[in-house]
Amino acid sequence: MGNLWGKIKVGNMELPHRLALAPMTRSRAHTDGTPSDLAVEYYSQRASLGLLISEGTQPSEDGQGYLNTPGIYNENHIKGWEKVSDKVHENGGYLFIQLMHVGRMSHPDNTPHHRKALAPSPIAAEEKIFTSKGLLDIPAPREIQTDEIARLIEEFRHAAASAIQAGADGVEIHGANGYLLHQFFGENTNQRTDAYGGSIENKARFAIEVTKAVVDEIGADKVGFRISPGAPLGGVREGEPGNRLYEYLVAELNKLELAYLHVMHLGNEQLLKSVREKWSGILLVNRAGRALEDISIDLYQNLADVIPVGSWAIANPDLVVRLKKEKIKLNEINKDTIYGGGAEGYVDYPFLQ
Repeated sequence: MGNLWGKIKVGNMELPHRLALAPMTRSRAHTDGTPSDLAVEYYSQRASLGLLISEGTQPSEDGQGYLNTPGIYNENHIKGWEKVSDKVHENGGYLFIQLMHVGRMSHPDNTPHHRKALAPSPIAAEEKIFTSKGLLDIPAPREIQTDEIARLIEEFRHAAASAIQAGADGVEIHGANGYLLHQFFGENTNQRTDAYGGSIENKARFAIEVTKAVVDEIGADKVGFRISPGAPLGGVREGEPGNRLYEYLVAELNKLELAYLHVMHLGNEQLLKSVREKWSGILLVNRAGRALEDISIDLYQNLADVIPVGSWAIANPDLVVRLKKEKIKLNEINKDTIYGGGAEGYVDYPFLQ
């Protein structure tokens, strides 16, 4: 596996190798958004991965899109995440809580206040979403008014402060996968005519302002940012300026000296090389469809510094041990238990004996 096992410093963390846990929604929080005791076990089981990036965690009531996802904006949430942080640290790992505001990817039945979702423009995602009543169409969101932007930014700031209060080592701002920040990047999801729509600079403005507020609150060494250029998730279409938008965004984020940039990579090799050139800090690359034997390829080619892993880590809490031993068969993931439920498919995958 080559330099996969080389140590690296990310922010203020001394990581033992180049693997990390990718953020993955598991939908097992309590209905009020408090992480359950099963989450404590789930994350602590995987502490050997070094840097654990949590599942998407809403920074406010408006930020929730799915059932049983965790929050990080009130005292109960903080206490719940504190249990997770303590156990992860006890087992030798670090925890970054991913701040995920879903924007239009929501349904009123799934939120505490049952209001319309907020989004850059009042355009519905042409998708269905699972609710307590089954699969339903995602309704059109309400357009965020310009004078509401400051409040949304403060919600991210408050959530970041709450994460640190809960003992987390930092936060990852979710600017990917069709959620709120990503919606500002899309030509079909952002049709605004104010300072947050139109030009590349305007479309990137909200993401940059959120990041600056979070950095101001908790420090740049405790902040990561995730992007997914070209990802069709959530129906966001970036259009022709997509590459230029990301080149601009990455260059602006680079000025903030964040702990890392996290790229969900879907195969645009030219853009990945451009991002690498414009990003002077630590780069995490989660390459979609990567074969296990190719896990180190981006490290060898100097396209990444850290490799986040997803489904392999769900099914193999001792993934580090298995990879170090080599030729050890990995557990297969149970796709029926990824979202929701209890211990099955969450904390009951076997360790090597």
